[in-house]
Order: sequence, then structure tokens, then C-alpha cells
Amino acid sequence: MNIALIQQHSTQDREDNLRRGIAAFHQAARSGAELVAYAELGFLPFLPQTPATPEAVRWAEPIPGPTTEEFSRLSREYGVVTVLNLFERDGDNTFDASPVIDADGTLLGVTRMVHIMDGLGFYEKGYYTPGNTDEFVFQTRVGKVGVAICYDRHFPEYMRHLALLGAEIVVVPQAGARGEWTEGIFVAELQVAAFQNGHYAALVNRVGREEHLHFSGESFVVDPDGRLLAQAPQKEDHILYVDLDLERAAQSTARRFFFRDRRPDIYGKFTRSDG
Repeated sequence: MNIALIQQHSTQDREDNLRRGIAAFHQAARSGAELVAYAELGFLPFLPQTPATPEAVRWAEPIPGPTTEEFSRLSREYGVVTVLNLFERDGDNTFDASPVIDADGTLLGVTRMVHIMDGLGFYEKGYYTPGNTDEFVFQTRVGKVGVAICYDRHFPEYMRHLALLGAEIVVVPQAGARGEWTEGIFVAELQVAAFQNGHYAALVNRVGREEHLHFSGESFVVDPDGRLLAQAPQKEDHILYVDLDLERAAQSTARRFFFRDRRPDIYGKFTRSDG
């Protein structure tokens, strides 16, 4: 299976962001991509750079809605699975949400970010309600696709849960800024998660300088053995293409040994400590 990660900059002009994202989809699909994925809030400026105001909700949209309808049409036209990330509005609540669209244009479901970050440059608790659905892994035409939205990937319990649900590839829409982390740690983190859980991991990041943050790009893919397969450049828009063999998930060390030897009967006896 060939995947394409759309690493692109975003501005205050939502229509232009979307236009460029659609153009990248056409390019990726015509180049043979069977799954196309976008970064966190890929068609918007990164809103949580600044604390939320009541006006912020104007950026949010329903799912299904105009954006998912457009990408459903594109998915159906090209026979491509699509993973988006949108600022979703549902009643009085807003979410960081990733719709997953199958190759026939069907909206399979929506993963909402579960863990919400709040810190300098990432004032997310003012924007997002914690995810409240059980939609995390989707059976698509190309295989079982799980979603871990940005901050969610830092939680080993979450990544293991996706694996136990059968994910063969986990797509990670991210907003990762330059200087935010120890160099190399985000790649290493997903290398370990992929190895421990026996799936591919495909992180697609924002890129470019915005109001307060400079997003690094450097989208990447790791395999079920924890090997880094490919990585996009810094500082520029880029489509990262990677060929994957999802059968390797079933043959991975994690699926053959780690899952077999798990002891959930023991884990339940661990004493929880929050201090």
C-alpha cells in the first residue's frame, strides 16, 4: 500500500489552505497513493497558539459537513482512503477531530482527541472538549487504520488500545513546533510504540511559521519493527510517499510474542498512584 502524508503550511486564509490541500490530494492520488492523510487542523491556522475567545468557534464546522463532503467526493473519485483533521462543532461542544473516509467515499467515523494539552502556545483546553466516542480504529479498503491525534500518542495506554483493536497503521495528525522537544524524541517515541504494538505509525506534521509558533514539518513513517522508513524535510511543504506492507503487522514481534504473553489479570492488581 502506498500512503501520502500532506505536509503543508497554513495561513489565516482558510479557502486557500483548503485549495492547496485539495491540489495536493489530486497530486498524491495521481501518483498512486491509496491513503492520504493531513496534519492537525491542516486547513486552518493553529488556533490554540493563543487562548480561546468566544469568537474562535466561528472556525469550527460540523462533521459531516462541507469539508468531509468534498473529500468524500475525492475519495470516491480516486478510490483513496482519507484521514483529515478538523475543528469540529457538535452542538455546544467543539473537538479536535479526525474523520476517516473510505475509498468509496463513505465517512466511516470520527476520532476525537481524548487527551487535551494546555500550555504555552498550546492552549487547547479552551478549544477542545475531550473526545467522547469509541471510534478509534476503522476497517478501510486498504486495512485497519487507527488514529492518534497529536497529544494522544504520548500515552502508551492509548497506543496499546489501538493495537488491541487491530490497527495495522496508526495515523498521527500533529502540530509539532520547532524547539518544542528534545531533538529526535518524537521519532524515537513512535519507533518504540510501533515496535511494542506491532503496527506502522505515520505522523503528519504542520510546517511553517505562524503567529507564535514555527512548525517543523519532518513528517515520518516507522514500521512495526520500529525502523524509520522515511522522513519529510523541515521548513517546506512536501508530500511524503511511503510504500507499506500491512501484512508485516501480523508478523511483528509484538503480535507474535508480546500480545501472546500479556498478563492483564496481573495489571489490574497494580496499585494506582497519582502522586
